[in-house]
Amino acid sequence: MLRRSAAALFPLAVALAVGSATVAGCSSAAPDRAAGPSAPAATTSASSAPPRPTAPTPTAAPASTPAAPTAAPTSAQAPGQAPVPTVRATVTDGLASPWGLAVLPDGDLLVSERDSGRILRVSAKDGAKTVAGVVPGVVSGGEGGLLGLALSPGFATDHLVHAYLSTAADNRIVRLSYDPGRPAGAQLGDPQALLTGIPHGGRHNGGRIAFGPDGYLYAGTGDASDKPLAQDRDSLGGKILRLTRDGAPAPDNPFPGSPVWSLGHRNVQGLAWDGQGRLWASEFGQDTWDELNLITPGGNYGWPTVEGTAGRPEFTDPVAQGHTADASPSGIAYAAGAVWIAALRGERLWRVQLDGDHAAAPPQAFLSGEHGRLRAVAADRDGTLLLVTDNTDGRGDPRPGDDRILRLTVNGG
Repeated sequence: MLRRSAAALFPLAVALAVGSATVAGCSSAAPDRAAGPSAPAATTSASSAPPRPTAPTPTAAPASTPAAPTAAPTSAQAPGQAPVPTVRATVTDGLASPWGLAVLPDGDLLVSERDSGRILRVSAKDGAKTVAGVVPGVVSGGEGGLLGLALSPGFATDHLVHAYLSTAADNRIVRLSYDPGRPAGAQLGDPQALLTGIPHGGRHNGGRIAFGPDGYLYAGTGDASDKPLAQDRDSLGGKILRLTRDGAPAPDNPFPGSPVWSLGHRNVQGLAWDGQGRLWASEFGQDTWDELNLITPGGNYGWPTVEGTAGRPEFTDPVAQGHTADASPSGIAYAAGAVWIAALRGERLWRVQLDGDHAAAPPQAFLSGEHGRLRAVAADRDGTLLLVTDNTDGRGDPRPGDDRILRLTVNGG
């Protein structure tokens, strides 16, 4: 498998004990709970692995040696250097445990609410909210409910919305028609199941879905707190899946007849492609290391045998990693040459500037503690970022007006 030395992405405060269950991003003691800012120190990777393989079976590469620590990242950046996000406006507020986000062709937004099962349309002009409908069959509880959203690549003509949701028995991916011309609350058609049987549990349900530049639908799943599932190629848990628009395994997947694109994941909630079409994914660690991974077809990312960088040829090491107290990463986006990572427990927005397939500089944290838990981030077509808070999910401290969607301008770079 491809292996890289990892940049220390979300560094741990000196006062915290490495490996303690009390600092887990999604551990048995305190799953992705909010924590105060800590004093960071970062390293970057000097290695550059080969480009993403076109063949479905990656090959092993020799181990690389992590670079020595460099200066700690800061929360500000001089003009002309790496891009800096600035909150430009609040798009809307008053959301209840928002999770998924999709940008409609006219710039309005669709937002899923995890616990209510509602999909809302948010006006980009004035933030007004309309209830498109309630997705039937959603059973919320723990980390489950109505999770990720993705528009069909042909949405302009087929008007199809895809959703990842929890039922009483499983997680599944469905698609629904959306007709905004119908009365509010009745704008969604009946859900059609595309893929069922994704393992479901109180925690680690994954949930992010997105269409890739190849036109296939990708889904990040979790191990549902049953760790061996991540290494079981016959299970849909602890994987990144790649599907046709009708929910069948994509024809050139690495394991014939299987929707599995990569395995050995604990809980994937972030998917994004860079300008070269490379897939990046964020992953919750257990007690020590959260991960940012470059995904290769057939790659094994090690869970539960290893967490974070392992230096073992059978596993793919993360490009960047960091302690769970500073991150617990959910949604990610690619913009301005960087992967942007929304942190739940860490309550900050991380930027990992890229140089090809590796980190180009020490990661930086922004907005630390300013808006609480951050669930999702998305790149809008005008070059801005959309940032979704999630302080009403039962683990945060709601503030007046929570939860909200913020619009960020990315300056510099």
